[in-house]
Amino acid sequence: MAAVAVANPQQPPGQFVQPSAGYKEIYNGPKVYDEEAETKGTDKQPAATYPHYLPVWDKDVVYPALTPFVHYEHGIDAKPSFKNLLANNAEVVDLTATIGAEVSGVQLHQLTNLGKDELALFVAQKKVVAFRNQDFANLPIDDALGYARYFGRLHIHPSSGAPKDFPETRTNSIAWHSDVTYEKQPPGTTFLYLLDGPSSGGDTLFLNQAAAYNRLSPAFQKRLHGLQAVHSAHEQAQQSKDRGGVVRREPITSTHPLVRTHPTIGEKALFVNPQFTRHIVGFKKEESDYLLKFLYDHMALSQDIQTRVRWAPGTVVVWDHEKTLDYTPPLVSLIGLHFIVAVVSLFVVKISFILHRARAFVCRYEL
Repeated sequence: MAAVAVANPQQPPGQFVQPSAGYKEIYNGPKVYDEEAETKGTDKQPAATYPHYLPVWDKDVVYPALTPFVHYEHGIDAKPSFKNLLANNAEVVDLTATIGAEVSGVQLHQLTNLGKDELALFVAQKKVVAFRNQDFANLPIDDALGYARYFGRLHIHPSSGAPKDFPETRTNSIAWHSDVTYEKQPPGTTFLYLLDGPSSGGDTLFLNQAAAYNRLSPAFQKRLHGLQAVHSAHEQAQQSKDRGGVVRREPITSTHPLVRTHPTIGEKALFVNPQFTRHIVGFKKEESDYLLKFLYDHMALSQDIQTRVRWAPGTVVVWDHEKTLDYTPPLVSLIGLHFIVAVVSLFVVKISFILHRARAFVCRYEL
């Protein structure tokens, strides 16, 4: 099983605390992780189906600061006919009018490079795509990471647990967020697949930050252009230390525009999230808090630009961190909920635009 959640943020999905309140994360880590319960099971949970994915926290491993790199965006090469991705009997059903699709009849790991290019473009357009009846969970971890590397450099999370010898995977949080936006080159294409899960609960919500930007008045959009916000890893690192976890790299802060432009399809989108965005450069604290809270509430309360993915065995969700946030509503118990995620971080101009709330094991690609 995934690491057990022992506390949930006291914050309903439709509301945000003030940005100054700092980092909020459901705790999972070495202090609450019970390896025997995970591998052998208990009267409340079965043993993990994929024990080689169970996390470890190696405090002796420290990595240097990330270095800049040039990312190649494969979606630029794709044909919009998607004939290599959606061949044969593939079926596409839109989840909502603004974000999300569900695809059946496609086996992701069998795609050619042309099909992978089209996948990058398709996900950029749909923002979030759920592929059913996949066999990713049965692949060796090396093979899954090899698939991920086509889309970009893999990211090693500085504090989350990861399967032994595979630090590119990690656990995630429960709060509206866009992953590790404090990085100089934050995530892009992301793969999340279910290992174990309950019969109900644990759905993941996704929010379209491009649609949120488009919903603002032209005058308000213009006011946001040129503004920069600081994103911080320090609170996350300190929380990990306080709870007996690891810090694999020294925490950093980065400055990113409030509005980013997608390099493949040219969409503008908001780029703030309450998990890591701390303040707007040049604003007084009360001014920054007020504007950020307005943007957070604007996104969280606009339910028609959100979608919900319900998990089932064999599901792989691919989403574009360029334009989304995500969120997984807390369960009464998160025991038995196991995911693995792969994320691609992006070259300087590429930043997450989708907010999401999710608890998952994650491996990230850096673009």
